[in-house]
Amino acid sequence: MLASMEYLLKADVLTLHPDLPRAEAVLVSGERIRAVGSVEDLRGIAPQAEVLDFGDRILTPGLTDAHIHLVNYGFRLSQVNLEGCSSVAEVQQRLREYALQHPEGWIVGGGYTITELGLSDYPARGLLDEVIPDRPVLLYSRDLHSAWANSLALKTAGLTDSTPDPEGGELVRVNGLLTGYLLESASERVQASIPAPTWEETLKAARLAVKTMRDFGYTAVHTMAYEPADHLRALMHLEQQGELPLRVWACIPHTELEHAIGLGLYGGHGDRVKLGGVKFFLDGALGSQTAWMLAPGYQNPQATPMILDQPELIRERAEKALQHGFIPTVHAIGDQANRVLLDLYEELKPLADQKGLHLRLEHAQHLSPQDIVRFGELQVTASMQPVHLIGDARLVRELVPHLEDGTYAVRSLKQAGALLAFGSDGPVASPDPRLSFEAATKRLGLDGAPFSPQECLTAEETLWAHTRGPALAVGWEDYGIIREGARADFTLWDTLGGKREALTFPR
Repeated sequence: MLASMEYLLKADVLTLHPDLPRAEAVLVSGERIRAVGSVEDLRGIAPQAEVLDFGDRILTPGLTDAHIHLVNYGFRLSQVNLEGCSSVAEVQQRLREYALQHPEGWIVGGGYTITELGLSDYPARGLLDEVIPDRPVLLYSRDLHSAWANSLALKTAGLTDSTPDPEGGELVRVNGLLTGYLLESASERVQASIPAPTWEETLKAARLAVKTMRDFGYTAVHTMAYEPADHLRALMHLEQQGELPLRVWACIPHTELEHAIGLGLYGGHGDRVKLGGVKFFLDGALGSQTAWMLAPGYQNPQATPMILDQPELIRERAEKALQHGFIPTVHAIGDQANRVLLDLYEELKPLADQKGLHLRLEHAQHLSPQDIVRFGELQVTASMQPVHLIGDARLVRELVPHLEDGTYAVRSLKQAGALLAFGSDGPVASPDPRLSFEAATKRLGLDGAPFSPQECLTAEETLWAHTRGPALAVGWEDYGIIREGARADFTLWDTLGGKREALTFPR
């Protein structure tokens, strides 16, 4: 019964449709938009429709976070939060406080960066042991590409000074002794020692994540891979129970591609939770100094750029992914990584075009000028996170100052014809859309100094990259736009980029 009800929404409507950019009202029937136009015209079409008058508030297509680790974000909300820490002493104090409130088991959390802690190198051995010697501790850097463990965590994982570095990672040592700092895959062995969350704990994290995103005003997310399979299973469970207020486009790890194909799965499989991407990691991250850079590279000679998934492996598996309707979704941070990936995508573009799919490049953080134009030429989705710019401005100036003009080059990419899709990478950064809008439109670092201000976008352009851009990136032609026949998923704003709420139908 409710699905057949009609509503006439009165507001300042930003449609993102080029033929009718603004309107007075939207007529909704069930879960679809029936018509867009003036109040008078829509009353004539449906005189019995219930009127929802939002006054001068702004109605837009529903917001999408185009890059988040959704259930991980839910877990992080209950872990120790180290965002904003400006010294090792502050990290230690937060650990003390958290340990008092949570007296048993592992202590897990993150959100710090080495640079913001005032360190010129990786943390010294024993700093975590000074405050938590009797419980294992594992703390992830903000970018999730390195981690910091205390001695008990290393012992629990069976790591000793003689343990060799794993493939794709490094156990940081000083004079042959483990410091407890772990780069890239080196953290996996410690992580594997943490007792796995129960199904109920995973469901709790999933519920908290989707509720928080809905409260932020989102109606859809693109969730990335490399989390346990229970994370995706939890989202599907919420869908089955009618508890999922978001539409979810989900990636699977490339290591699971053959398994997925063997089960008969394909890109686009599902309803509110749709499988769509196959995730790869080409390199590391800036804050951990593991991103793959062109010369001259990092100012710090101790930096350790890493190639994680080999380019040839990416090419082979990305081709198979495309053949089965999945979109290759590849992490690339450094300018060298981005160039290598664009070269691969040039080879894959004919197959992607044949399948009607947009190749995705996740982050596109540091780019050479000659590579920016290639995004438009190859019709590559630049899946970016402007919110990271706020904290990364200082890192860029200290670690790779020559790359400032090519960092988060969102306006240049837009002008080159790239398809922009904005997200947060939560829990790496907060998904609060106010932060994303502020970063994209103002480009100010934590110190308030402008960072390549010529790359600023308008609020309307930022909105497009959080709505229509993500929809087109994954082939949702009826999403991220207000027009006849589109999904009736909206975000209602007091001011664009400010206070907002999600509004979806059927109610």
